[in-house]
Amino acid sequence: MQWQGSRSDNARLTAALPGKDLALLQLEDGGGLIPASFYSGVVPDGVDVFAIGYPASVDVALEQSEADVLQPQVPVKARGSVSAGRSSKSVESILHTAPIAPGNSGGPVVDACGRVVGINSFGSVADGGGAEFYFAVSNRELSSFLANEGLDLRTVTGECRSVADLTRAEAEREAAARSKLEAEARIAAELQRSREGKVRRDAEHAVIGERENHMAFAALLLVLSAVAGGAAWQFTERGQRDRFKIAASVGAMMFIASLVIFAVRPSFDEIDERVRTAMTQNLRDEPVTPAKTMAANGKRRCVIQPERSRVTMSNTDDVLFDWSKSGCINGRTQYVESGEGWSRTFVPNNDAEVSLVSYAPASETYRIERYLLGMEAMEKAREARKRYDVTRCSNSPETIAKIDNMNKAVREILPATPNEILVFSCSGG
Repeated sequence: MQWQGSRSDNARLTAALPGKDLALLQLEDGGGLIPASFYSGVVPDGVDVFAIGYPASVDVALEQSEADVLQPQVPVKARGSVSAGRSSKSVESILHTAPIAPGNSGGPVVDACGRVVGINSFGSVADGGGAEFYFAVSNRELSSFLANEGLDLRTVTGECRSVADLTRAEAEREAAARSKLEAEARIAAELQRSREGKVRRDAEHAVIGERENHMAFAALLLVLSAVAGGAAWQFTERGQRDRFKIAASVGAMMFIASLVIFAVRPSFDEIDERVRTAMTQNLRDEPVTPAKTMAANGKRRCVIQPERSRVTMSNTDDVLFDWSKSGCINGRTQYVESGEGWSRTFVPNNDAEVSLVSYAPASETYRIERYLLGMEAMEKAREARKRYDVTRCSNSPETIAKIDNMNKAVREILPATPNEILVFSCSGG
């Protein structure tokens, strides 16, 4: 068995179904192989597919010897499309136009996402210049074959979407979200202005009313002080000095009180101060949104968003983790802040894949980008990880710098686009 064009392994035949061109092999050393994912839905008519294998006609054209053929080689990939609605009578099959030849039998035919849609088997014979067509055994036949051997297929569902389509859709979604936030901000600002206007009117009415009350009371006291003064003058004329003193004292006190009450009446400048105080109190009384409170720390349950994802190999079960606002997940894995969220690269020792995982607490979005790499690229990625290996949570500058440098070193090795994109929406778990 050859894989990645540079390595070969021995395998043992454990089961076969010659009538349907299916066989089950057990590798003696399959370390590092990523299991293929099989598409379990209906293959759409006209969809692009790719036949992968080692056609003997290519070996003949290249004048390769038997010894050359046994050396690790890069497989041949041929493109075509599916013609739905036609199937062989003897076996459920998929009709397609991706060229195959003897040597392709048993090899996969995959869609643009790399998901296996069938196993190549045979082709039609072109007579009189007619076009050739090819047949692949359907995944349902393969699933039945493996079930008889006690094995399950690793299946995925959902539409195959290109990274470009996802990127464009994500940009449109973000633009729509920004527009919504801007509209909400405008409405909130308008409500704030309306609320402030009402508070200002209430404050103006209150200040004017209090000023009028103060001046009315001051005027009343002034009148009473005048009456007391008149009484004091009458008592003086009559020689009643004791009553004169009482009346004069009362009159003087009322006069002074009227001046004080007039002086302490609210000024119009107090309106602004009352508005500021009332608006500040309103902000304090507003309830805190639970989602924003939860975004700081705590457990998360993240659910896959199929419309934002490109699922090619992974299961889409809910993701559970415990988040700390310092960037620590589950108390043992430290992420670094980047842009609007936190991120970290993961390079496993065995599997030939690299994952770039990020979490944005503000939008509660958990994102996984997976890249399938060749042996040489994986070795470089593992070396980069070992140089900056961090095994525990810490927000010290040294640890953050190590993780940041590791992320940058691994990203330099990655191709421009990932093979798989999983986007999850999170909430308190």
